[in-house]
Amino acid sequence: MYERFYGFREAPFELTSNPRFLFFTAQHREALCNLEYGLSSAKPITVLIGEAGTGKSTLLRAALQSDMCRHITCVFIDNPTLTRAEFLETLASRFELGAGAEKSKASLLGGLESVIRRRHSRREMTALVIDEAQALPNEILEEIRLLANMETPTQKLLPVVLAGQPELADRLNEPRLRQLKQRIALRCELKPLDLPDTAAYIVSRIRTAGGDPANIFTRQAVTLIHEYSRGLPRTISVMCDNALMSGFALDQRPVDGDIVLEVCRDFDYRSTAPVTPPKPPHLALVPPEAAEPESRASGPVAIDSSNARQHRDAIEPRNNSVLGLR
Repeated sequence: MYERFYGFREAPFELTSNPRFLFFTAQHREALCNLEYGLSSAKPITVLIGEAGTGKSTLLRAALQSDMCRHITCVFIDNPTLTRAEFLETLASRFELGAGAEKSKASLLGGLESVIRRRHSRREMTALVIDEAQALPNEILEEIRLLANMETPTQKLLPVVLAGQPELADRLNEPRLRQLKQRIALRCELKPLDLPDTAAYIVSRIRTAGGDPANIFTRQAVTLIHEYSRGLPRTISVMCDNALMSGFALDQRPVDGDIVLEVCRDFDYRSTAPVTPPKPPHLALVPPEAAEPESRASGPVAIDSSNARQHRDAIEPRNNSVLGLR
């Protein structure tokens, strides 16, 4: 709706796992390399950990579409709320093993291994990728461990990728899952973005959509987006999309901090910035160098809370020269 108003070819902040909009921080590049290596080298299990909204699903799809993994036939499962029977049925269906395999675990395992070995003989690889793995029941995690055991004398036949939220790391430390954890060959983690990376993420998506970053958001708006999103890319995208919609409705360009704060109120997003205690009414603002010696010794100078927002807005993000933001 607002694309033409801001000069975009397409919407820049859609919540789809589109690898074209993937923004690479150093940690994203490292995680992508781990995923590509784990899949292409047939490592038994690769684990990707990240808070909800850090871009795990997008990174997985980018790895599967990369040159290193284009020759891999991958079964992707992103619904963890399956029973063991439903999980096996899903495998039989996704690997096209026939109706008989869906009704019998023995038939499924025999058919699956036969299919994978035939592909291996043709120098084709097969992989299993499971998203939202933190919610998988222990019985399914055990089935996954057994699937990862299929091998030739020199190579694993079915590399597995488990992607999940930090709870997955906690579960893998449980004693009853120790055998599964022992088979993890690679592990990588995505963390929330810091302020410079948040700004660079916004700039990257705007440029990919055909826009000019210098005319879309002010620096104050970007600082507030980082503060209220907690550096989570999905939340950043939600905030940017709604701020752009509000700016379009108000015929305002670029989007400023007031519009971002209105979006935060609408979504009930809370600031992560420390709250400055209010100044007692009987104290006046006095510059430290002008205070009496005993006043200076008594503690830090009080700052009027009404100036806190103005003070913070005056602080510009690092590498603003690179960001192209007003």
